[in-house]
Amino acid sequence: MRSFIEKHRQKITGVISVFDRIILKGYLPISYPAVAERFFALNNQLLVTFKEFTSQQTDALRTHAMEYAAQANRPYEYLREHIRKEEHVRAIAQRDGITDGLICVLAINEENHTFSLRRGKGRPHLVRCSPRCLTLYYYFMDRHFGLMHIRLSTWMPFTIQVYVNGHDWLARQLDAKHIAYEQVDNAFVSIADSERAQKIADRFQRLPLEKILHAFANRVNPLLKTILLGMEYYWVIDQAEYATDVMFRDRAALKELYLNMQKHAAVCTQADDIMKFMGRKLHGSFRGTITTDAKERVDITRVKHTVKGNWIKMYNKHGIVLRIETVINRPREFRTFRLARRNSKGGGWVPLPKRISSMSRYAQIGLRANAGYLEALTEVDDPTPVYRSLDRLCEPQTRTGQRVRGLNPLRKKDRELFEAVVRGEHFINGFKASMIAGRLGLVYPKEPGERKRLVARVNRKMRLLRGHGLIARIPHSQRYRITSVGMGMMNAVIDLREHTLPEMLNSAN
Repeated sequence: MRSFIEKHRQKITGVISVFDRIILKGYLPISYPAVAERFFALNNQLLVTFKEFTSQQTDALRTHAMEYAAQANRPYEYLREHIRKEEHVRAIAQRDGITDGLICVLAINEENHTFSLRRGKGRPHLVRCSPRCLTLYYYFMDRHFGLMHIRLSTWMPFTIQVYVNGHDWLARQLDAKHIAYEQVDNAFVSIADSERAQKIADRFQRLPLEKILHAFANRVNPLLKTILLGMEYYWVIDQAEYATDVMFRDRAALKELYLNMQKHAAVCTQADDIMKFMGRKLHGSFRGTITTDAKERVDITRVKHTVKGNWIKMYNKHGIVLRIETVINRPREFRTFRLARRNSKGGGWVPLPKRISSMSRYAQIGLRANAGYLEALTEVDDPTPVYRSLDRLCEPQTRTGQRVRGLNPLRKKDRELFEAVVRGEHFINGFKASMIAGRLGLVYPKEPGERKRLVARVNRKMRLLRGHGLIARIPHSQRYRITSVGMGMMNAVIDLREHTLPEMLNSAN
């Protein structure tokens, strides 16, 4: 991201890359129906008592939660309707001045993965299901992680979810190192020493998270000392957000720049660009969906690119921070290097697992994607590349030894060709020459000679667009895709012809 930072150095006060929201889940060995059935057998419990057994454990977990809250002199609340839990908890913490320890325990009926007893031929057995059951939320103001929560399902297999925020963790580390900063919600708007802060932020992925999570689990699940004695949770990364925040000097410095960045991200960022950010290549056998959408909220406009359940986002945080954020929900879409065996030099690239030990690889992928995205934004607000592209568009070009004529942005036929190409249905799967012919009103005749001449005419149009780098052939197919240069240039030409130029001429008259 050096090019971006260097270009806007006068406007930027610092850059920080750190994990934002992280959701970690813990699963016990009894998380599978067959193992749960074996658990009942080893404990001399009949499987037909599953419902009564589960109710007893729910009561035990509820009682523990109430006693835990009472010992800390904090509230235990049962929520009968959906609310924004984090906002509710923050209000409680602010009202009671909680800066360390338990804030409250919230209980609510929510959908959870559990089991149900299935009867039929042969003996009863357990099957997976997802009913609504009592779910406990322990909210803490942790001295290391700040505001965090632990979600515990009170039905077997007692799955745990832990939520932490890397920005809150970093804030506490900066306090300990006496580094001045200003934080608004989960974003830093200024840091006195961002280089030193970055070195501290990089320690997060090396934390002994498994040990920390086991301690959290023992705090909220008393069953680990009774019926689950000897069991431990297996921890995985359910969702990880890695954010790169570019802190600007003031809102005015980011406001005008961000308007152009939105247009660039929404219009010029193509499927192959998004795949490159994610460390992959767009190829003919790709069967996923790549989407780009924009959403406007109060004081925030974000652009989001999604690839198979993972995404990368850009938005203006509090009007003064440009945030690029990579969110990993499906890590197996990425790769990590694994040795064939310990102390061996051999190995290979395998799908990225969700286990806690992969946290450093998550950070590498997130940082690389964010940096690539910022590098792509370097062209924004620099008119020189646009002028050069416009000159190339209007001048004859040579491709593979063949000369193609220049294109005229004001010529009606050239503009109609651009409109036929730049259509929403062409963005993901590309297009064929015959599709463009149809959009131009060209009908293939049945007479072989005439049909051959029309095919050659359409192919010349494709060669013309390829010669100027506006489209490219998709390998091993008869389809074409719009290049990033082509998307920006053709849209600009259409807008010039349809809106900008008529308005200018009308005002001149």
